[in-house]
Amino acid sequence: MNVKQVIVCAALLLPAVPSFAGSLNVRDAWIRAMPEGIPSGGYFTLHNDTGRDMVLTGARAPDCGSLMLHKSESTGGMSSMHHVDEVDVPAGGGVTFAPGGYHLMCMGAGPAIKPGARVPVTLLFKDGSKIVTAFSVRDAAGK
Repeated sequence: MNVKQVIVCAALLLPAVPSFAGSLNVRDAWIRAMPEGIPSGGYFTLHNDTGRDMVLTGARAPDCGSLMLHKSESTGGMSSMHHVDEVDVPAGGGVTFAPGGYHLMCMGAGPAIKPGARVPVTLLFKDGSKIVTAFSVRDAAGK
């Protein structure tokens, strides 16, 4: 393929590039290893530099039987945890998934969820976009 053909092919692909600048960035991604039968929590910070609001709608991981969006809350001295369908990630802002707040709940963790490992997690967004990132696996104390 000559240079002209490469330029033409690249130009044809440009419409496939999203019409917004920036990206979604995942930092400090980790998952807690727990004894068999106990759900594992996943934590990370997601920053939105896309220039438009985004909505996180789910997550997948081959090493979890199911992976759900959850939120822990304290009301009137009582703590509770519940499933959430989506989490807004404002343009230019972010959201943190941390113990005591939003988190991923890994049910049926597989043998790869062991301290020191890295496991792939796919974050799913309302617009159909996805981010695949590696989560480090920490022990039950989060270390």
